[in-house]
Amino acid sequence: MHEYSIVSALIAQCEQHALENKAYSIARVVIKIGVMSGVEPELLKTAFETFKLDGICKNAELEMLIQPLVIHCSDCDARTQLEERNLICPECKSFNTRLTEGEEMLLMQLELETE
Repeated sequence: MHEYSIVSALIAQCEQHALENKAYSIARVVIKIGVMSGVEPELLKTAFETFKLDGICKNAELEMLIQPLVIHCSDCDARTQLEERNLICPECKSFNTRLTEGEEMLLMQLELETE
């Protein structure tokens, strides 16, 4: 399960931000996960709940925003959010598309507790 290594890196990033901002605790972590990121949200949540117990994130709530696929069509210039895992332009049926959103996993927001 690569979710454990992802959570380890996420917690390290949270700890770094907390240190830079002189926070003693992290109350909330908001991440955005693309549907094609290769990350399984439920496994990630379980890993976060397990790994957060020993550090500054121990009281943190994890909020996950799921990013659907967004494509740009080079033929008709349409930018479309897709409900299915399909890279065909729904406007002109072209295969000449580029995925612009939906593969990423990003730390979007931290709620820090400072003195």
